[in-house]
Amino acid sequence: MDKIQITGGRKLQGEVNISGAKNAALPLIASSILVNGKICFTNVPDLMDITSIRLLLEDLGAECNVSPGCLEVDGSLIDKIEAEYDLVRKMRASILVLGPLVARFGHAKVSMPGGCAIGARPVNMHLSGLEALGATISIEHGYIEAKADRLVGSEIYFDMPTVTGTENLMMAATLAKGKSVLRNAAREPEIVTLAQALNKMGAKIEGAGTAIITIEGVKELHPADIKIIPDRIETGTFMVAAAATCGDILIKGCEPDHIGGIISKLKAAGAIIEIFKDSIRVVGSKTIQSIDIKTLPYPGFPTDMQAQFMTLMTIATGNSMIHESVFENRFIHANELLRMGADISIRNGNIASIRGVKELQAAPVMASDLRASASLVIAGLIAKGTTTISRVYHMDRGYEAIEKKLSLLGADIKRMK
Repeated sequence: MDKIQITGGRKLQGEVNISGAKNAALPLIASSILVNGKICFTNVPDLMDITSIRLLLEDLGAECNVSPGCLEVDGSLIDKIEAEYDLVRKMRASILVLGPLVARFGHAKVSMPGGCAIGARPVNMHLSGLEALGATISIEHGYIEAKADRLVGSEIYFDMPTVTGTENLMMAATLAKGKSVLRNAAREPEIVTLAQALNKMGAKIEGAGTAIITIEGVKELHPADIKIIPDRIETGTFMVAAAATCGDILIKGCEPDHIGGIISKLKAAGAIIEIFKDSIRVVGSKTIQSIDIKTLPYPGFPTDMQAQFMTLMTIATGNSMIHESVFENRFIHANELLRMGADISIRNGNIASIRGVKELQAAPVMASDLRASASLVIAGLIAKGTTTISRVYHMDRGYEAIEKKLSLLGADIKRMK
């Protein structure tokens, strides 16, 4: 099992290119199930999660052709409606094939998903939404089964905004008969790019990016070429790394409009930030100011950046507080930061109080989930000594060649077996 070894104390300097967004690519690739033809995706990141969903589609019968940065999917060959446990268990986003399968084929059987251990993240809103669209749902032996001769448009209200729930039901509703309205829908940029792609395929979707999305069902969708948007979480991670190491990084190929909350908080922490059309320069300050954060659905501060900011706050002046309001059980990385000399206390399971310390000390640590792994990498970059991070397969799910990118910025980092 691979490990990452980092010797801290180096300022990150130079330029880095941002990869395509994992969280945008996964639903887009799943949407190819809706199309009886070939779809070509570009700016596709080389990640474990992308491989996982490709293997899942291939198991369903799709033909996939891979080349650097590109993935072509021919959904006309799909002849299976069951997404099996061995393929689904590795990635929670596998649930995204449920809506497209039942919409196109009238029948889907999908294993209950796995993924990072950052809370229950129940799929009940996916299922109640499909029931509202006319599907019959049953759960037996760890599998969700959905059946419908043809889905029928309906009004669906989400008890709370859910990204994958909004994506799943938006895809399902594209082929439903009549109009569907999703209320209290998620508003993330990944929702918008999915709607734009589906419209390019012939769907009729309005309101993506707002709390109310309207979908007028069509009989079929057609092939299209789709480009994946830049990864806003990878962008934010490199921004925090620049601030934490008192570095100077030009982050290229990003979308500044997607990360307003991150930019605002980093400025408050003392970083100097210059914003260009598709790039951001971050210059770290010798003195990091303490700030408070509460994670919220988009456009609020992203939960996927909480762990990275916690690492930054461990070396800030004064005290800071982080309130995790999106997921429970998402402070597991705090215990690893404590091993490195951080002063963190957790109360009620979702509020972290951080007292800044002069420096972190290197230690062997273990990643518990995707974003926790990024927080530990940043901790290793600023810690005194050599840090070894195990279970970095979590990191490989969402960060493309992160150790290579950091090396080009001057980090002393290497992958070990």
